[in-house]
Amino acid sequence: MADVMPPNMLNDRPRTPAGLLSNAEKDRLIERGFLGLYRWYTARSQETRNWNPDRSFDWRALNQNLPRELITVLEGFFAVEQYAPDFTSNLIHLVRRSHGRSHFQMRWGSEEEKHADAWENAVLFSGQRSPKWIEEYKDRLKSQTWELPFPDAIHNLVYTVFQERATQLNYLNMMKIAQGKSEKPHLKGVSDPVLAKVAQTIAVDEAAHYNFFLEGVRMYLYYYPERTLNAIKNVIGQFSMPAATLVPNWEHFYETVYRAGIYGPRDFQRDVMQVAFRNMGIESRKALEEGIRKTREVPDFDGGNFKTTAIWDTFDYGAVEGDVKRLHVKIQDYEKEIGFDLYDPTEFIENPEKPAPAPAADD
Repeated sequence: MADVMPPNMLNDRPRTPAGLLSNAEKDRLIERGFLGLYRWYTARSQETRNWNPDRSFDWRALNQNLPRELITVLEGFFAVEQYAPDFTSNLIHLVRRSHGRSHFQMRWGSEEEKHADAWENAVLFSGQRSPKWIEEYKDRLKSQTWELPFPDAIHNLVYTVFQERATQLNYLNMMKIAQGKSEKPHLKGVSDPVLAKVAQTIAVDEAAHYNFFLEGVRMYLYYYPERTLNAIKNVIGQFSMPAATLVPNWEHFYETVYRAGIYGPRDFQRDVMQVAFRNMGIESRKALEEGIRKTREVPDFDGGNFKTTAIWDTFDYGAVEGDVKRLHVKIQDYEKEIGFDLYDPTEFIENPEKPAPAPAADD
């Protein structure tokens, strides 16, 4: 739900103008969408990405002469993923009353746990860090706790879209280096098929996570456009990668990642923010901020939930509606496979809030 609010507070919401969906109904529709998406996601995850961090890779064949810079990167990846228990538990607690979201977070946590184990194996089998060093490093990492970057559900959902895309990009660029495709002089000639497979496998998981959270944000954009666009603006205004304040020597890790061509500010702008914006029907950060500014300049009507017309010009609402409809078709097809459609089908309900286009003037 938009704020994951208890039922006894729903009556305190503003009254809904005639002909519009109530906030309670919007929350119900979003929750049903998350539940259907979670069920579809879990089935697909089990069928196509059921790998094991120990058995799916030939760890004995890992290159033990990797450059020092890549060891630093592997340590950083391993360190960030060590906070998977914190990521998972905090997000579950935040959305625990939403079946689809809370159960997905458990599934997500089990997949992130595999990433942590795989990167730890990469550090171990590189031969450049001892088991004792790894154990002491883990103890140091876990002496601190990761906290949610935002206090509410919708901001954290939006944050995770950008974070998952950024993480996927990090791992894809690590894969290219391990495939011998780096353009950086100090990394040319580096090649390790095992490391390339590890990075690619985890990147595929991150892409699936990105798509799940993206579908969730699209549902919010469809039913709560103004609130969601404000959350997007707030998140990108203070975005940083998770655990940046917790991982020892983070600045050295970040600089090494940047020098290796794995990730940096330009990558975030071009391959994270703009990609996510395109997937959410937003033209640019400038267009987003301008649209929100115009919306705030027009007053609301009597404190109700009638949205000003300016918000609809901020993003491609029609594209978002098409994406939400396609999500529901995917969910409905899955429910037909199982038989859920016979008892409790998920339905798409159109949001009637968007103003109809003005009629064309007579010639």
